[in-house]
Amino acid sequence: LPDKQRLCKLASDQTLRISFFFKVGAGEINSEHFFALERAHALHKKVLAEDFYRCNQPVKAGKNMGSNGTSDREDLSSCDAEEASDAFDDPGVEETKIEFGVLFDIDGVIALGLNPLPQAREAIRMLICPETGRPRVPFAFVTNGCALGDSKAKKLSQWFDVQVSPDQCIHSQSPLSVFTKWHHKRVLFVGQGPILEIAESLGFTNVCELEDVKKAYPLLDMVDHNNRKSVANGYVENPDFPRIECIISIGEPDRWESYLQLIIDLLVTNGKPDKAPERYPDTHLPILACNMDLVFKAEACMPRFGHGSFLLCLEALYEKITGNALQYTHLIGKPSEITYRFSEHTIAKLAMQIPGAGPIKRIYFVGDNPEVDIKGANLYNKYLGRYRRLSGSLSGPPTIEQIRAIRRQIDISKSRMIPDDAEFMEHSAKLFISILVGTGVYNPSATSMCGPHVYHGHRDIERDDELTKPHFYFDDCHKAVQFIFSKEKFK
Repeated sequence: LPDKQRLCKLASDQTLRISFFFKVGAGEINSEHFFALERAHALHKKVLAEDFYRCNQPVKAGKNMGSNGTSDREDLSSCDAEEASDAFDDPGVEETKIEFGVLFDIDGVIALGLNPLPQAREAIRMLICPETGRPRVPFAFVTNGCALGDSKAKKLSQWFDVQVSPDQCIHSQSPLSVFTKWHHKRVLFVGQGPILEIAESLGFTNVCELEDVKKAYPLLDMVDHNNRKSVANGYVENPDFPRIECIISIGEPDRWESYLQLIIDLLVTNGKPDKAPERYPDTHLPILACNMDLVFKAEACMPRFGHGSFLLCLEALYEKITGNALQYTHLIGKPSEITYRFSEHTIAKLAMQIPGAGPIKRIYFVGDNPEVDIKGANLYNKYLGRYRRLSGSLSGPPTIEQIRAIRRQIDISKSRMIPDDAEFMEHSAKLFISILVGTGVYNPSATSMCGPHVYHGHRDIERDDELTKPHFYFDDCHKAVQFIFSKEKFK
């Protein structure tokens, strides 16, 4: 009886079950029957995976769409479908099980500036239980903006008249909360707004701002002419100012010239700029950067400089002065895989609070920017594929050391590698599915201001136009959620 039950569980569709019992009946179950059924089960899962994508062809960014979900790009490769076949179970086996989560970009997907989109109200309403006001499906918001999680959660709650928790708001700096290696180091935080509060909320205990460095070393900032006048009347240095052990830039600062000067001073002096080095070092102080957006869309008629523009200036100046390329310890924020790994971690945690949810096998990312949202989702989908291949030979769940070894084998730039010290929930996602909507940056009828040779991505992320093409396209996030529910057979 136990063998028969095991075989029944393996047979994932009802017809296959009935057929099996007619052929085998009460007779002896041998290994030939068992392996034949396993092969049939694997084939059935592959068909389910491929059928999942058959209804909607992925979109090719930059092309006009005649209707939702159609384009001239070929469907998801059979390799993706086959490798992730265990991400799809027959919905008849356990209809109430929730194995998917949803991630939304904010600006251009659920809101434009300070105004929520009406389609977003309908989309969020579908995700919330009307009786309890709690999520029916694990979902979160992912933005490259930099703010306190509480403030964004309050704003979203007001917009949609639902309770959004801070845990559902993923900012560009949010993954730093699991980067425990740096939490007790002496860290310089760069950006604008309440950056010390943000640092504290992430778990950092020993942080400072650039103003603290300027005060300790008044002679460094000579691009500030007011400071020149001030030090001419006398100054006092602080030789006991603690050495900076790490620099974390979470957003563009307000006075770029001062920040560029002092950050480079810290990099070439290993965090203690009280005397000049004998020669510029080949390596430098660890530096982490969040949000690589070169420009962003605002109310102005043209795009505005983003944090990525500041980083580009820093990279150019550092290399020009030292002769060496600036090396980031970690790049965080979309489209870096690190942020999408943290997003999977967040969805897995949220699923634990929802009855019948998890483990999460499929995550849908709804975004409006092909170069950022979609590219990041597709990069992470590739990462998951590589992780599956490398971990497939293990006899059981990987240990922490095996996970670290697998991460190091995945061929991506060092700055985008998942750090060993990051404390993430165990991998469960098999597919990361990208969905583009037409309410924000992407406009199929607009003419690009740049030629095809122009690449706005960061130098540590290879240019690959195929990665900017989503798996699916819809006019707005409401239609995207309707599609997701339809595919997941979720009511």
